[in-house]
Amino acid sequence: MTGVKVVFAHDTEVALTTAAALVNTAAEEERLPDVAALDAFLTERQWTGRREGTRAELESVWALRPRLRRLWFAAEDEVVASVNALLRDNHALPQLVRHNEWPYHLHATSPDAPLAARMAVEAAMGLVDVVRTGELGRLRVCDYPDCDNVLVDLSKNRSRRFCEAGCGNRAAVNAYRARRAAAGRQPAHR
Repeated sequence: MTGVKVVFAHDTEVALTTAAALVNTAAEEERLPDVAALDAFLTERQWTGRREGTRAELESVWALRPRLRRLWFAAEDEVVASVNALLRDNHALPQLVRHNEWPYHLHATSPDAPLAARMAVEAAMGLVDVVRTGELGRLRVCDYPDCDNVLVDLSKNRSRRFCEAGCGNRAAVNAYRARRAAAGRQPAHR
């Protein structure tokens, strides 16, 4: 995610991109196959709060992914109902907190709440801002053929087309090769 972004508050952007990254771990080849992979994901995303480090915790995170994925494809009224259900089911109670190098931002669960509940509520809180600002169009699916990863377009001009799995690079290489092949078939001009 490069460039200047001023679409949402920083914590909202982090919540949305983390939700997309979590959804994208459910692939043909499981990207969160074990507790160690979940721990690495949480560490990379600078996730705070309690971690049990158990198979049951991992399974609860696995169970959350399809529920979040559906939000990328839902109409606004379905997103609203799902967000409200996520907040209600996980006993969300928004409050301002400050930790690490982060300025004040919203958390809506206790740091001792179960991991999947905290992940669900963080995603829901991010989606609250998406709905309130009328920006559901920023929730997208990667344009690369045969990739069904989701993404959040945080660019000012709404131009992001590819996920973070390298699809943009693959598309650029394919376009370059196609141009080179087309140039090789054209007669040379003198």
